[in-house]
Amino acid sequence: MALPRPPRAVIFDMDGTLFDSEKLYAEAFACAAAAISPEVDPGFIYRTIGLPRPATVALYERSFGHVVPAGTMFAAYDAECERLMASAPVALKPGALELLGTLQAQAIPCAIATSSLPRDVERNFAGHDLLHHFAEIVAHGDYTAGKPDPEPFTVASGRLGLAPAECLALEDSPNGVLSASAAGTMTVMVPDHHPATDEHRQLCCHVAQDLHEVERLVVEALRS
Repeated sequence: MALPRPPRAVIFDMDGTLFDSEKLYAEAFACAAAAISPEVDPGFIYRTIGLPRPATVALYERSFGHVVPAGTMFAAYDAECERLMASAPVALKPGALELLGTLQAQAIPCAIATSSLPRDVERNFAGHDLLHHFAEIVAHGDYTAGKPDPEPFTVASGRLGLAPAECLALEDSPNGVLSASAAGTMTVMVPDHHPATDEHRQLCCHVAQDLHEVERLVVEALRS
């Protein structure tokens, strides 16, 4: 399947799309849960992929707040994240460097639209000299409503000076796909922990195996 038109910009989700960080977050939460209470489901964090921190905390409160207060759990979780990510840079997803290189060669601007906090963006990028590839970074605090609301992508496209429909959005999560498609972008899902459902396939231009496949889609669209 081809893109409907050549993209004038590409908006990346960060965790699970550009960086292979979701599995580290899952490990960190499982470690924190095991240390604090066996009643907290260590797999809870998978239910929150793509959500901003306030929505994640609210979901936790409804599920496990009666067992361990959210403040206690997320302080332990954040400490585990710092411990795990201090030893080595967060790995990039396969094809990330090649895709960014192609976009730079074609003078196609890029942005990040993430549910993560700015400090998490800094931590993920700390081990990689990649920030120069991104004209805009839109993180939690830069919008009022987070994913699955379309605002993160409308803010990112607006900062790039483009309409959402002119932008290609890359997402790994269901919440991200809902956000990007609702904004009106050309949306490609590159699944990480959550496989694409029929609903998500209908919302996307394409479901790609990895960012190498996305690069091929972009190259083909630019040639058309």
